[in-house]
Amino acid sequence: MSLSLLGLCPPPDSSDSELELSTVRHQPEGLDQLQALTKFTKKELQSLYRGFKNECPTGLVDEETFKLIYSQFFPQGDATTYAHFLFNAFDADGNGAIHFEDFVVGLSILLRGTVHEKLKWAFNLYDINKDGYITKEEMLAIMKSIYDMMGRHTYPILREDAPLEHVERFFQKMDRNQDGVVTIDEFLETCQKDENIMNSMQLFENVI
Repeated sequence: MSLSLLGLCPPPDSSDSELELSTVRHQPEGLDQLQALTKFTKKELQSLYRGFKNECPTGLVDEETFKLIYSQFFPQGDATTYAHFLFNAFDADGNGAIHFEDFVVGLSILLRGTVHEKLKWAFNLYDINKDGYITKEEMLAIMKSIYDMMGRHTYPILREDAPLEHVERFFQKMDRNQDGVVTIDEFLETCQKDENIMNSMQLFENVI
């Protein structure tokens, strides 16, 4: 996931400003706390914050702003629905806004997390209603949104039923006890054991 993809690429050079970061709204713990929560250095966090503040002076990103920023990078398709799901995955406390802390914690997992951490984050994305399970309907909704975002002009040309076929194949492998839902344990175990699924996860990473 690149910062430029989110439209949050920091300016090339600015003086360090630990004090400024420590007073960012909603982040009273400041730099040391954020460093403890992520795998970024202080210098990286300062650069990330400058970029974030440049795009979002209030220190918050609402869903509409997130969608606008994100859709700029997929002009060939409709990124609105996928951006909605992605926004909810970043909005850790579910309050309808992404704080700088939400952003860097999620970004740290996606860029520098272990395979286990990245898969847990992916599970959270697919678990749309956050009930701890992924249903076939939820997986299909995410998959359709990815196909919509990539556009109809992708190569090779995708059939209309391609997302459903994709989900049917994945779900059959993941729902090990055939109870109609995928748990976090089933998701992790299946993904880590199946090379094809791990390769397909690259699609997920590429569209972050």
